[in-house]
Amino acid sequence: MIATERLVLRPWQDGDRGAFVEMMAAPHIVQFLGPAFADDPLAALDRHIDYRASHGLGFWAVERRADGALIGQCGLKPGGEGTPIEGLLEIGWALGSAGLGQGYALEAARATLGWAWANRREAEVVAITSAINVRSRAVMERLDMVRDIDGDFDHPVVPDGSPLKRHVTFRIARPAQI
Repeated sequence: MIATERLVLRPWQDGDRGAFVEMMAAPHIVQFLGPAFADDPLAALDRHIDYRASHGLGFWAVERRADGALIGQCGLKPGGEGTPIEGLLEIGWALGSAGLGQGYALEAARATLGWAWANRREAEVVAITSAINVRSRAVMERLDMVRDIDGDFDHPVVPDGSPLKRHVTFRIARPAQI
């Protein structure tokens, strides 16, 4: 578990499933993660739970400390198969409507990077998003991640012709003092 000033990043609990499904059905989530994700969000949640067991990684539930509300997910996973980041340490996040526009994604991602530097040995962390996802790209920039233009790619699981097909890659190196 990771605690920040306003958030708790914690393992998923059985009681989170309904709230997770509702949160992932929000239009802004479906817009950037695609309808396939919205059709079976519990499969994605189960993958993150499995990553924790198999790799010591996975997305945590992001809970607002003030009221205990589940507002999103954030964490680390192995980069996706068939992508230029396959096997690299990838950070990601998604916040439901209740978590938008308040700096929660940045706060959760900073805490996640801190956890990565303290608990993992990788020299860098990467992040990807669809090229049109301006909000996620802004979080990556605020994290001081650097765009790797040569790492941009067409995501193999996104259908051809989809505006989500083209993905951008950002990287951040392990701080020298760690």
